[in-house]
Amino acid sequence: MAEKSYKYVILGGGVAAGYAAREFVQQGLKPGELAIISKEAAAPYERPALSKAYLFPESPARLPGFHTCVGSGGERLTPEWYTEKGIDLILNTEVVEGSVAEKTLKTAAGVVYKYNTLIIATGATFIKLSDFGTPGADAKGIYHLREVQDASALYAAIKAIPNGNAVVVGGGYIGLELAAVLRMNNLNVTMVYPEPFCMPRLFVSEIAAYYEGYYKEKGINIIKGTVASGFETNDQGEVQVVKLKDGRELKADIVIVGVGARPNTGLFKDQLTLEKGGFKVDGFFKTSAPDVYAVGDVATFPLKLYDELRRVEHVDHARKSAIQAVQAIKAAEEGKTIEEYDYLPYFYSRAFTLSWQFYGDNVGNAVVWGADTASNVNGKFGAYWVKDGKVIGAFLEGGSPDENKALAEAARNQVPVSTIKEIAHL
Repeated sequence: MAEKSYKYVILGGGVAAGYAAREFVQQGLKPGELAIISKEAAAPYERPALSKAYLFPESPARLPGFHTCVGSGGERLTPEWYTEKGIDLILNTEVVEGSVAEKTLKTAAGVVYKYNTLIIATGATFIKLSDFGTPGADAKGIYHLREVQDASALYAAIKAIPNGNAVVVGGGYIGLELAAVLRMNNLNVTMVYPEPFCMPRLFVSEIAAYYEGYYKEKGINIIKGTVASGFETNDQGEVQVVKLKDGRELKADIVIVGVGARPNTGLFKDQLTLEKGGFKVDGFFKTSAPDVYAVGDVATFPLKLYDELRRVEHVDHARKSAIQAVQAIKAAEEGKTIEEYDYLPYFYSRAFTLSWQFYGDNVGNAVVWGADTASNVNGKFGAYWVKDGKVIGAFLEGGSPDENKALAEAARNQVPVSTIKEIAHL
């Protein structure tokens, strides 16, 4: 059985892996010390591009254009970069066994990788409707989006049905972003979701109403309060009809499902402490096992600002947690200390020419301003969440960099509510 040893191994090849690799290099990594093992065929890339520019009808984004770390304004780490830095990029490789006691990873091909320090960056995988037993949910023409190969397949399907019918199941991030880009490709788009309004985990009804109205003006049909209960296919097994629980039926040439994701913790779920769906880590992303760290989607970490444990699925946290873990690893080796992770929750999205950002936590009473008068694409509106007279969260559509920065500081510092009125109307 083939066996290889490394000082550091990153398991997973997503956003977090790319930012961790860059940080290792900046911390003085020596050639041959680091390996990245990934099931994907591509070097780490900025995953948010897949639901946006990758599917644009004109000048779509393609690799190597969006390899990490360009998403945060950094250097583009092409496959050649990893070679130059002496990092082994082990792609198209699935790890099927892992032992934290023996510090080994075994691949499907039988190769064993030994490590001194492991960073688990396995991310999350999409939830399928077939997981709930929905009839026909594995039919041809039903797509999910998580990796670049998924985006490539969806892009080809879009081009194959000009002016065709697309149904988007789900009203969250993926649903909203994909509905927009499908409409940009001149497809007839219908969104279906069970909640009373879109993005319910973050939006309040007044905010959601603006986006839903804007989408309708763009020609997107929105059906709320029901779910897809089944799919009908033709003789070739290709989806033709989406059946809704309320009895309606929708013609569909393609269907895109975006109903959430689950963290990939299976490999170590019986070896590491789990909490809130992820591996429980400390403020340095150390798990319950020595020399094993977990970052990004699979980490449940102490959210210092609110004094609670939380798991966050977002690219911003993936980047920052990876950097924190590497800095903690190197500091420990050198007998130094660093500050614990002090994260301000941050979410954003872009669709059509809309662009919003959110900072902090959406707890307390929401106060929405400007949404009723924001009648055009350049309209600016926002909201802030107030608890005990302090701003806990802040949302802004169409804000400038300076305005967004000011809102972030307000949410982090939990300023008195009177202050936010001045910031929001900069």
